[in-house]
Amino acid sequence: MTRKMLSTFATLTVAGALLAGCAAGPNYRRPAVTIPEQLRGQAGPAAAASLADQAWWQVFQDDSLKALIDEALRNGYDLRLAVWRVEEARANAGIAATAYWPQVQVQGDWTRSRQSAFAGGTRSPQNLYDVNAGLSWEIDLWGRLRRANEAALAQALASEEARRGVLLSLVSDVATGYFQLRELDEQLAVARRTAEAFQGSYDLFNRRLKAGAASALDTSSADVSLASASAAVPDLERQIEAQENRLCLLLGRPPGPVARGVALAEQALPPAVPAGLPADLLRRRPDLRQAEQDLVAANANVGVAVANFYPTISLTGAFGGVAPELAGLFGAGRAWSLGGGLLSPVLQGRRLTAQHRVAVAQWEEAKVQYERSVNNAFAEVATALVAYQKLAGVESEQARAVTVNREAVRLSNQRYLAGRSDYLEVLQAEQQQFAAENAVAQTRFNRLASLVQLYKALGGGWQLTDQEWTGPAAATAPAAGAAPSSR
Repeated sequence: MTRKMLSTFATLTVAGALLAGCAAGPNYRRPAVTIPEQLRGQAGPAAAASLADQAWWQVFQDDSLKALIDEALRNGYDLRLAVWRVEEARANAGIAATAYWPQVQVQGDWTRSRQSAFAGGTRSPQNLYDVNAGLSWEIDLWGRLRRANEAALAQALASEEARRGVLLSLVSDVATGYFQLRELDEQLAVARRTAEAFQGSYDLFNRRLKAGAASALDTSSADVSLASASAAVPDLERQIEAQENRLCLLLGRPPGPVARGVALAEQALPPAVPAGLPADLLRRRPDLRQAEQDLVAANANVGVAVANFYPTISLTGAFGGVAPELAGLFGAGRAWSLGGGLLSPVLQGRRLTAQHRVAVAQWEEAKVQYERSVNNAFAEVATALVAYQKLAGVESEQARAVTVNREAVRLSNQRYLAGRSDYLEVLQAEQQQFAAENAVAQTRFNRLASLVQLYKALGGGWQLTDQEWTGPAAATAPAAGAAPSSR
């Protein structure tokens, strides 16, 4: 390539770069959303401190649960899928970025041929070498390529936020599943204690029946109660194994037993949970950050649609040679060319207008989705916050009911043995005791689940790096299932 050709090409390159000063379409601005001054259910004025500032291993104190969460963060299928979606989006962003640069291709051909004597050609075979290097470059005069690259980059960032959302969801799903397993364990223990109590009653009435001191009706009633309580045991065992299998799927392991730690009633529950400032949800929750990046991408695609109305300007160049011998390729056989082209839409049958309408509609859809996600975030926090506060009172009253029912069972048995009441009174007291103990276990689970939901709704662990998500023991080693952070 001659110096004159290089000078011409350099001049056109600089001119194209200077002309490409602004990008078509609107620049992104975050849409205005209504942010409450204080979250509903928040006690006292809003403060900056939040439960979301704590790492998950600081919120959950059960060592067995911590081990399960750590295992899920390393091997969970959902997280591994999210990691590869991030890699896919990053690769797509890399593809979009290559449009900025000239595209160079090299082609080489060799042919050996002999023409027919009837065609007037020579009888001896002829060699022909053909080597060409071609260059094409679109000058991004209207910013179409920049907007496309902006959209691809935003989609990559959205996939990264989606991955971090999977991290948080995985922690909350494992914690909720574990607490539900401990609830089933507690209900199984209650069912076994109740079955043992009914077994004792049945044995007592059966002995009294044989001695002529009890009726067959009382003995039959005790047998029915025993059968009902005993039937609950295998059913709960079935539910426990099913819940263990669901947890194993989250952990990325085959179905099997799951290690237990602290009992349900002994799980730590903080007396007060700070919710933080409502505006901070926009930067803490990964789903909101993902929705905004989707909005950025939609806005950039509007710019692409606008730029499509303008001409496309491109530069092309070629350098090579054609010769019968290799030595002559860049001598007498040398050839080169340099040119520019302009392609402008004229009659498109309103195709470009329709494409622009599509891009604008997608932007409006993303905007509505973002506004909806923000309001949904406030609603989720408020619901979980109120549930956590109110369920504490529910559990306290239900625990009192258990204490009262236990005394009622003792007194009813004394009255029956003393002949002052029939067995129906004992049966009702024991059945109420069974229901009351199950209600306490259910409420305790609901309180723990509301804590997990609140932690998730607040964007818990938003300050953690990818390495820190797998717990303090793995803070110095990269997680097996985590992609490098773009933060």
